[in-house]
Amino acid sequence: VQLQASGGGLVQAGGSLRLSCAASGRTPDMYSMGWFRQAPGKEREFVATITWSGGGTYYADSAKGRFTISKDNMVHLQMDSLKPEDTAVYYCAMGGDYSGSYYPVSEFEYDYWGQGTLVTVSS
Repeated sequence: VQLQASGGGLVQAGGSLRLSCAASGRTPDMYSMGWFRQAPGKEREFVATITWSGGGTYYADSAKGRFTISKDNMVHLQMDSLKPEDTAVYYCAMGGDYSGSYYPVSEFEYDYWGQGTLVTVSS
């Protein structure tokens, strides 16, 4: 499985960016997709996840109300009202699907990872 993240860039505080992640290769029949981020000098942290059906989503407190995860043939992370503290490398990841009965938030629950895309929010 290969994951390709795109859409990062430089944006001013208050602006928006839309990240996308495409999966290819021999993907599982059903899987959840998540977004994580890693800021300089910090550990990687969970941002959002979406179920295989797309009907279930779960967000980190830092993302609630500002970020929206969605999927079509790719998985997207719409990021609005960006803050300088959102600056990080954003990674998409693929893990097991629990149909909304459980939402994986640990990086250790995801099996495949994209290469990351850098988001820089200037003040």
